[in-house]
Amino acid sequence: MEHKIKVAAVSYLNTIPFLYGLEKDEKLLSQLDVRLEYPSKCADLLKSDEVDLALIPVAEIPQIPNATIISNYCIGAVGKVNTVVLYSHCPLDKIETIALDYQSRTSVMLTKVLVKKFWKIEVSFEQTSPGYIDAIKGTKAGLVIGDRAFDLNGTFPYEYDLAEEWFRFTGLAFVFACWVANKRLESSFVMQFSKALNVGLENKEKAIMDWQQKENSSIDLKSYLNDAISYDLNESKKLALNTFLELAARL
Repeated sequence: MEHKIKVAAVSYLNTIPFLYGLEKDEKLLSQLDVRLEYPSKCADLLKSDEVDLALIPVAEIPQIPNATIISNYCIGAVGKVNTVVLYSHCPLDKIETIALDYQSRTSVMLTKVLVKKFWKIEVSFEQTSPGYIDAIKGTKAGLVIGDRAFDLNGTFPYEYDLAEEWFRFTGLAFVFACWVANKRLESSFVMQFSKALNVGLENKEKAIMDWQQKENSSIDLKSYLNDAISYDLNESKKLALNTFLELAARL
């Protein structure tokens, strides 16, 4: 039996165009064994060599031997992203503890960079497990990433969008996740994989329609994927990525 390339993709709504593109390329899909996980789990699978290629939090790239970014596409934002948010019942200068989303790695590090470098506040950080959102109260704030944020936005008196805060201080876009391989992949495969991702992005509207036909949801997916998420890993985003990783390394 032909060896399949094991791929871990993030299960959040922002990957819908990527998954659509992969599904539409039957020849490519036949070469893949795809599983969907939350971001930190994708990184763990790549680090443990359980998968060959994954959409991982960029904060994990320095920790992965032989890490190579595959394709010129990412999960990024230029300003407000809506799904990476610090929720609080008090303003920044009153926060004493920040609960860090267990599903995140990049956003956790971004929170720490903002706290130390830009917000300049003294807080303690708390690791979490499922159910931690219910404990956000008093002087304890909480970082929440991904689709769960759609239900939380507008429900706390203080909400700090991390990509928006990063942009406010640096003037740079932010890159949350990239496609990364932990071994050499054939150049022909990389080209085909990248082409499929591009097909998905070029047919974003069809991907959204497919999702809407399957799901009964009030989420404005069209606005989210077109306005909040920025997919091109261009030169300005590469600069932003390097800037973030340098700041993270200093911590």
